[in-house]
Amino acid sequence: MQVYLGVDIGTSGSKGVVVDSGGRVLARADRAHETAQPRPGWVEHDAEAIWWGDFTVIVRELLAAVPDATPAGLGVSGIGPTLLPADADGRPLRPAILYGVDTRAGTEIDELTAELGAERILARAGTPLSSQAVGPKWRWLARHEPEVYERASLFLMCSSYLVHRLTGEYVLDHHSASQCDPMYDLAAADWASDWARVTAPGIELPRLLWPTEIAGHVTAEAAAGTGLPEGLPVTAGTVDAWAEATSAGVTSPGEVMVMYGTTMFLIEVIDRPRPHPAMWTTRGVVPATFTLAAGMATSGAITNWLRDLTGEGFAELVAEAGEVPPGSGGLLLLPYFAGERTPLFDPDARGILAGLTTAHSRGEVYRAALEGIAHGVRHNLEVMRDAGGETKRLVAVGGGVQGGLWTRIVTDVTGVPQDVPEQTVGAALGDAWLAAVATGADPELRRWNPVARTIEPDPVAREVYDRFHPHYRSLYTSTRDTAHFLAEERRRSYPV
Repeated sequence: MQVYLGVDIGTSGSKGVVVDSGGRVLARADRAHETAQPRPGWVEHDAEAIWWGDFTVIVRELLAAVPDATPAGLGVSGIGPTLLPADADGRPLRPAILYGVDTRAGTEIDELTAELGAERILARAGTPLSSQAVGPKWRWLARHEPEVYERASLFLMCSSYLVHRLTGEYVLDHHSASQCDPMYDLAAADWASDWARVTAPGIELPRLLWPTEIAGHVTAEAAAGTGLPEGLPVTAGTVDAWAEATSAGVTSPGEVMVMYGTTMFLIEVIDRPRPHPAMWTTRGVVPATFTLAAGMATSGAITNWLRDLTGEGFAELVAEAGEVPPGSGGLLLLPYFAGERTPLFDPDARGILAGLTTAHSRGEVYRAALEGIAHGVRHNLEVMRDAGGETKRLVAVGGGVQGGLWTRIVTDVTGVPQDVPEQTVGAALGDAWLAAVATGADPELRRWNPVARTIEPDPVAREVYDRFHPHYRSLYTSTRDTAHFLAEERRRSYPV
């Protein structure tokens, strides 16, 4: 029996699946890991220990679960965009600097925007420079760690690091490259080599492929280290959220994936590039496709924080929050606990819990967190519509889908029904599907992962949230100066 493997490296955990040619999941494996935050605004991963370490453990577990199967292809994905500087042999020179949750390069964002021009960057790269952008982080590295930069030859992301370790090929997929602002030309579907020389001089840029293409084959050395068969085809890989959107069947214009994870991520397929200053416009997973994307800096991270702060488990907190009516007893939370990405692009935004009294319960606070995140989703969807998106259909994926309360709240706050697919294992399933496509199979995606249920909005709850939402929007603007002051004071306490 031929099978396809998919492995995804996430922010706080990694997952893998083995899937047969009909899309049936035969085995799963997962592994938790920690992100390092050595200083305020810094978020990093040790590529060798986490990315490669998780990958090898997961692959061996998957292969052991299906000993009689014959792997026909492997797809990989990971968090992105990330910056992992490596030497000419692909050895990491420092921990990887993560995506928009890492906000260290604020000065460099301002510099490059001034040098290249905000309007020119938006028109050519499709996205304004923000903490999500890779280019400013290269400049930060050259300025603050020149000894590392001088030794750097290769630029790797999570998925391309795995591909390089497995095959020896130095490649990056077009979608991931389109997040390397301002180093990629969206219309030309190629590196913006002139801006890349300004941003990361002396760095060799990887060969570009689509996630549906084979990057190379597992080498003898990689086979010995992982248990994979030598010569196994490996796809070019991509960023995890886009692999997850693929796994959920978000492939047509107007379809939107909402990913419930450590961070909240939204991807809408669009018919052509629609640059907007408050969104990310990127290349899609397959040729000739584009996406509007939005990302909140924290979502599940807030619920984890509340769990640790209260010393209570998720089951108890969700049960208590489920007994609380919409509106959380007059609480409103801004979920900007690590700054905010879209649509604010404000690394100094901060979390706020407004309306708090001594009468409020733990369940009300937990529900307020879920509602605040849901208002953030609605805010992003509103800006997506401003950019020309249609929001015809929402598809819910990710670990936060389990239990149902969070998805129920998001549906009621946004007023848009959400489809929940049968399989919510996420990006790893999309990776396996991409591997099947890349190796010449013709898998029917909707058959691989059909819709299991649809959550319809509750009109009574929606009326409550409609009253709250304007205050959610105004709370940020009315407290922005104070939030920025407090962010600066924290930096003074923990200087870089």
